[in-house]
Amino acid sequence: MHRTLELTVPPTVTDALAAQLTDLDAVIGLAVLRGASRKPVGDVLTVHVLNRGADEVLRRARAAVANPQDLSVVTSEVASFIAPAAHEAVDDDRDEAIWEEMESGLRHQGRITTNYLLLMGLGGIIAAIGLVAEPVPQAVAFVASAVIAPGFDPMTKVPLGLVLRRWSLVRRGLESAGAGYAVLVAAAALTMWALVAAGETSAAALAANGEVQHLAHPKLPELLLAAAGALAGVVTLAAFRRSFQAGPLIAMAFVPAAALIGAGLVVGRADLALEGLERFGADWGFIVGLGVPFLWLKQRFVHRRPPLV
Repeated sequence: MHRTLELTVPPTVTDALAAQLTDLDAVIGLAVLRGASRKPVGDVLTVHVLNRGADEVLRRARAAVANPQDLSVVTSEVASFIAPAAHEAVDDDRDEAIWEEMESGLRHQGRITTNYLLLMGLGGIIAAIGLVAEPVPQAVAFVASAVIAPGFDPMTKVPLGLVLRRWSLVRRGLESAGAGYAVLVAAAALTMWALVAAGETSAAALAANGEVQHLAHPKLPELLLAAAGALAGVVTLAAFRRSFQAGPLIAMAFVPAAALIGAGLVVGRADLALEGLERFGADWGFIVGLGVPFLWLKQRFVHRRPPLV
């Protein structure tokens, strides 16, 4: 999708900035509304821009406004640009999220709220049931838990924060992941306790489950699958393709692995809990270890600018 950027700037820089933006081939349309904004006070420049030019627009806007507090930006997606004079430029556009959109999306998905914690807990319940289920319902449970529990985005805050040197983002990512997965592990433990108490399963059945063995003792194919899923998840975020995020989540095993931590502890199998923790750490390691160089390359060769705030 292309973008509309709504820039609110001091009147003293409007003409110069408008002239600079008009010269950009990636800017398909530009409207200037003088004195239109009351909060913040200033002129409004509505910029219809291709994805490949969004960073340059923001770079020029930031350079034009001396005080960063005087610049305000609102971004939105545009379904299409119908501009016959610029058809070739529109047709050659690329899929790319800007840093501010990535961070805003991650902040929304990973904020510690009642909804976030509830979804993490429900994901833990479903994953725990899957740990002792037959193969077909087990696959359904693992896929459902990966999609339901919003556990990927908090982890992705860490490599993004490291690349952009935004330590508050790293801290918030660790806090969100810590709180969310604590709830998930507790919910999985409670679920396993209830299943054992009801006579539906046992510690032996948990340990003997084939997929639990794969989680506890992953071989190279499982690890390659998780690594590819981790990188695909980061690429999906960077490419502004959030609607396809479920695929990478399903390929990874950090939700069932986290559930195994709680399940192992509650049935007295500390060895299974430790192995679940190791697998969980491995999948998170893939997100950080592969996400950092990928996002660094994006910064070095694509965006080439720090976030506005």
